[in-house]
Amino acid sequence: MFARSLLVVAALLATLPAHAGELRPEDAKRFVAGKYFSYTCFEGTRGMGRIQADGSVAGTIQIRGSGPVHMMTLPAGTVRVQPESICASVRGVPFSPCFNVYQVDQKSFRGSISGLGFAYCDFVRHNPRVDVAESTGQIPSHPVDAGKAHSSVSQ
Repeated sequence: MFARSLLVVAALLATLPAHAGELRPEDAKRFVAGKYFSYTCFEGTRGMGRIQADGSVAGTIQIRGSGPVHMMTLPAGTVRVQPESICASVRGVPFSPCFNVYQVDQKSFRGSISGLGFAYCDFVRHNPRVDVAESTGQIPSHPVDAGKAHSSVSQ
């Protein structure tokens, strides 16, 4: 479970600027901190979550993409940005894995454990408020003309 949680952290860190390629640790932090991402990992594990600027993590995880969805939280300092890398510390894990972060496009990223390129997660940034509004039909499919909206109210 801890190894999969680390993969989730790696995946969440895989989000940065508008050019494709490997991201520097500070760039990754600025792009990722406080934003909401969905992720899917190489072996099927998936979920959604957020990494805060203090290195804490909160989100969901569904192991291998089936079974129950579990809520997951990791304390402040779990994810650490170092000058040359992004690493994680999880109580009970005897080492601190570091991650490679590659930007695919403006909203999509891939995070992998350094030295284990096959162990990766793909991330896509979401806006939870927009996602909820879209799913409930609260967002119009086309822009509202402010002049028409005002004139219909005053008549």
